[in-house]
Amino acid sequence: MSGKAEVTTSTTSRTRLDRGRGALGPALELVHTGRAPTRAVLTAELGVTRATAGAVAAELEALGLITVDARPGAASRSQGRPSHRLDVAEDGPVVLAAQVHADGFRAALVGLGGRIVATAPGCEAVDADPAKVLGSVVDAGTELLRDTGRRCVGAGLAVPSAVAEPEGLALNPLHLAWPAGSPVREIFAERVRAAGIAGPAFAGNDVNLAALAEHRHGAGRGARDLLCVATGHRGVGGALVLDGRLHTGSSGLALEVGHLTVNPEGRPCHCGSRGCLDVEADPLAFLTAAGRDPGPEVSLLQQANDLIRARQPDPAVRTAVETLIDRLGLGLAGLVNILNPDRIILGGLHRTLLDADPGRLRAVVAERSLWGRSSGGVPILACTLDHNSLVGAAELAWQPVLDDPLGALT
Repeated sequence: MSGKAEVTTSTTSRTRLDRGRGALGPALELVHTGRAPTRAVLTAELGVTRATAGAVAAELEALGLITVDARPGAASRSQGRPSHRLDVAEDGPVVLAAQVHADGFRAALVGLGGRIVATAPGCEAVDADPAKVLGSVVDAGTELLRDTGRRCVGAGLAVPSAVAEPEGLALNPLHLAWPAGSPVREIFAERVRAAGIAGPAFAGNDVNLAALAEHRHGAGRGARDLLCVATGHRGVGGALVLDGRLHTGSSGLALEVGHLTVNPEGRPCHCGSRGCLDVEADPLAFLTAAGRDPGPEVSLLQQANDLIRARQPDPAVRTAVETLIDRLGLGLAGLVNILNPDRIILGGLHRTLLDADPGRLRAVVAERSLWGRSSGGVPILACTLDHNSLVGAAELAWQPVLDDPLGALT
């Protein structure tokens, strides 16, 4: 009997272990995105037994990815015995995240949960040679790793261009002096390997990555079909998250919303058309509409934001705010008619415009969109994460770990 019992126990343990390993990735993603703050919630979300959920949490803790807090009262607002509280490990591994934009670049170390651990001082100039820029970015990240002593498991890069897949080419870096079609992912990966940084390297469009970060950790959390539109330092970008996954189209080029026409008699656009969102609703367009000559002291984005946020803006600024809101609203309404999102989030200057006059923007979108008139409009919210493109770049690098924690780390 004892022999049979031992065999049964061994088989049960092995089955539980195998089932638990298959749940490691989903479990880590639940903790990473804040959807499983306790072991009880993890058990329910995974659809496994308490014992299996406990084994999964213990293995993730052994890998240095999460912490399990078993102190009494750790989980509040629960009936019966308090459940163990789960959180990402504050001293766990990190990824190198980098962002390049028209006014410079920045490097950071980002842990699980979208938490920025350390950042390097931003550079305010971008060389015309992408290899030089990405080399400097990786050098800055390497210095952060030396200073912090953290383990790095990958690297991600955000660039202001559509990134074609599977090659990882920056097809249209319009606001950089880089050649069209620059192999940014290959260059970045080479610099990462040369620096001795372990793990894979990835690259993606900055607004796509901002949307991914906001969906997992910010204003887009819980949305099923999320539309993100943003203008940072120059131009306008868009991104769409469908059923929790970033929609990039057949080759990574979906949602180039900057080239929607919102003013047919407007400014010439880099794409060859006229009056695109890219040149009618970005910081330079705002400064021009407000009658301001951009200065070299700070970025165009900061200059535009400072004007809008001034306590007593002059009439020209107020008129410029209304003009850009109307143009942005026209573009958003067209996207709502095509995509039918359940939430819109706005970043960069568009977030500032929303804060300045939320009623006007929502009214324009509702009036111009078919579904807005019939259902009261789509919720329009401001992005909530600082440096969301950086956090999104980190999400690219974390994805292999989320898919297979044991394989990625061992």
